[in-house]
Amino acid sequence: MAMIQSETRRQVLLALGALALGGCATPAQKQADALSDAEKLVAEAQSTLSDFMRDPDQTWIQNNLGRARGLLVAPQIVRAGFIFGGSGGRAVLLGRERGAWNGPAFYDLATASVGFQAGIDVSQVIIVVMTEKAMNGLLSNSFKIGGDASIAAGPVGAGASSTVTADLIAFTRAKGVYGGVNLDGTVISPSDSRNAAFYGRNVTATDVLIRGNPKSPRSSALITDVTRATR
Repeated sequence: MAMIQSETRRQVLLALGALALGGCATPAQKQADALSDAEKLVAEAQSTLSDFMRDPDQTWIQNNLGRARGLLVAPQIVRAGFIFGGSGGRAVLLGRERGAWNGPAFYDLATASVGFQAGIDVSQVIIVVMTEKAMNGLLSNSFKIGGDASIAAGPVGAGASSTVTADLIAFTRAKGVYGGVNLDGTVISPSDSRNAAFYGRNVTATDVLIRGNPKSPRSSALITDVTRATR
């Protein structure tokens, strides 16, 4: 656990350092950094999806992804209470339109209160978007879980065959612990810099997820994996 806390502290300090240095970077350098960050996040999202799809306790996702309207993948939600109260992370959103998966669009997640279980500092999170209401909310400039759409914890293990009714179904994993973070109240907002860098121009989530234009070859492996998991 000390190692996790140390890594969490290191990541937050690096982020703060990057913000401090951001004013010195040229526009071209900022765009290059945003592209590199976006590409890394896509690769991490693909790895996270693979972790959930291979997990024998995550059969609900494996059996119900075909009913999903979208899929939000956050490779790492980090508690940062040693600097400020709250937690946050980065995520990609994939949208399913007329049976085909589009994306990703890039998002930031933040909550004002620490919702982690005791002893948990970092979690992988997948949120299955089940309704059009939730998907439309995520396409807006700011979306609050629990306020703009209902959320329920996804069943795992022996209860994975349970029926769950909510706009969003959330699954979290943290060092083998399920349900490591409470996402109610989390604010999800588009990351304009990553979206623009990844697609080479200013785009909206609606462009990427609903219209399916533009597309990027950098996301083909992730799209292939989620398409395969849907069948």
